[in-house]
Amino acid sequence: MFAVNSIRLRQALAALLLAATSLGGHAAEPKVLRYAFPVAEIGFDPTQLSDIYSRTVTAHIFEALYAYDHLARPIKFKPLIAAALPEISPDFKTFVVRLRPGIYFADDAAFKGKRREVVAQDFVYSFKRFADPALKAQGWSTFEEADFVGLTALRKQAIADKTPFDYEREIDGIKALDRYTLQFKVVNPRPRLLQSVLAGNDLRGAVAREVVEFYGDKIMGHPVGTGPFQLKSWTRSSRMVLERNPDYRERFYDAEPAANDAEGQALLARFKGRRLPMVDRVEIAIVEEVQPRWLSFLNDESDFAERVPNEFITLAMPGGRLAPNLAKRGMHSVRTVGAEQVLTVFNLDDPVVGGYSADKVALRRAIGLGIDVEREIRLARRGQAIQAQSQIVPHTTGYSETFKSEMGDFDTARAKALLDMFGYVDKDGDGWRDQPSGAPMLLVRNTQPDNASRQLDELWQKNLAAIGIKIEFKTAKWPENLKSARSGKFMIWGVGSSADRPDGQSALQRLYGPSTGTQNLARFKHAEFDALYDRMQGMPDGPERDALFLQAKRIGVAFMPYKVHLHRIHTDMSQRWMSGFRRPLFWQDWWQYVDIDADHRQSH
Repeated sequence: MFAVNSIRLRQALAALLLAATSLGGHAAEPKVLRYAFPVAEIGFDPTQLSDIYSRTVTAHIFEALYAYDHLARPIKFKPLIAAALPEISPDFKTFVVRLRPGIYFADDAAFKGKRREVVAQDFVYSFKRFADPALKAQGWSTFEEADFVGLTALRKQAIADKTPFDYEREIDGIKALDRYTLQFKVVNPRPRLLQSVLAGNDLRGAVAREVVEFYGDKIMGHPVGTGPFQLKSWTRSSRMVLERNPDYRERFYDAEPAANDAEGQALLARFKGRRLPMVDRVEIAIVEEVQPRWLSFLNDESDFAERVPNEFITLAMPGGRLAPNLAKRGMHSVRTVGAEQVLTVFNLDDPVVGGYSADKVALRRAIGLGIDVEREIRLARRGQAIQAQSQIVPHTTGYSETFKSEMGDFDTARAKALLDMFGYVDKDGDGWRDQPSGAPMLLVRNTQPDNASRQLDELWQKNLAAIGIKIEFKTAKWPENLKSARSGKFMIWGVGSSADRPDGQSALQRLYGPSTGTQNLARFKHAEFDALYDRMQGMPDGPERDALFLQAKRIGVAFMPYKVHLHRIHTDMSQRWMSGFRRPLFWQDWWQYVDIDADHRQSH
């Protein structure tokens, strides 16, 4: 009873502190951050997520051992729940991490009124969940390739025996040495284990076993972490409300921007020493159509326009500069080339576009050559992108601004010649190319019911008609299309992909055979590529690894399981009463680093 009452007392005191001002005793206006997601979330259990929108929410609820320094460019890591950077053996096979005592999960009914401290065993449990076959964890491939001693064997045993995953069985790969000490052991060297597995609040934060067992199959709607925010309400595909965690520990704004980084230094000077988070509440609406999303920002109904819609970019940022009328209103803009890609996925198991024979490869390459990406950038994306040449994205190792390949070519004549050479000609006289066997050929591309997707569909139809290929579109919501892609029940789909770490090899996971069904949506299987990928995992960064990146990129271009179109340029815009935003590159958490001047907004 005392534990229950003490928690309630602390929460009541926290509420009073938030409500009081330093002068006059008047109630302070809560600082509320309001903005919209363009795509619906899936849920909030880290093991079951891959989409960026759900992960943006979980990134503010959960906390990993390490976090990115949000202002540092180049990227730096810093301890979050860990007390210091890991102790790493010279062979990159053993990592020891010591936790900072006194960090607690947010209060929840699952804890039965007791304060629940984070301990080393919580990370053992959280990481093992990704290996549990019953959960079908979207991030399992990352843990599998991390090569933790005994983890894959534990998973395989559960599959073979058709028994529940054995969480109690201790393995050398992920072990709690004591209450606050973790030891990780990997079979092969993993120089980048910190960035691949030990950092990233969105997916690799601490999850309490009591919470998972308490909520069971409803865990997607009950995230409980140690982070700065708690989920207070959720209307699926419509609205999410998060509030400041009243029990969040003392944590203060700090960072290490480069000395010549004027923007980063200015942010540090303004906010250094402020207690985090600086806002009290975050309200997120799902607004899929671009016009109402943009109008809600212009009408001051939202504080932040994340990724200003391309349809309005020429009005908002003519010539790449903030429009005078918006500048007069005190709005701010941030323009960033994203560490991401937009790509077309071909299902390699599909009987029409899949396969590895010369004619099937020729078909995919011809489709790639027939897509006018420059026109897509100019018209559909209003210039807000740069052409891609490979699967590797900007800001990551392996990316080169000078690399050039067929991936970036638009050549209708060459596309037609390839199709003619391999027998994709009109055999029945209906004006459309048929398959080499003589069977009719109809391509089906999955798409979404929004205006941006419709514009892209029109470009696809026009481009493929120009090379004699008939295509139709299958429309569904984005989560449904993702489900179809993961199960291999599709032919072609267009999707975006964001890097979650500075290492470019994470993008190559889309081509890695063992990642089929998770990151490898194309279901591409190529022994030479897989061997190359495995070699890269254990190598330190340097010229030798860079040479392997080049080989990997060339294989991706040659077989074309994906047509990588572009890397998007993001323009984010905030109202004059919101400050502190800087677009994250590889991480999703940023709400705690921004401030809202509630009085200024109220007086507007």
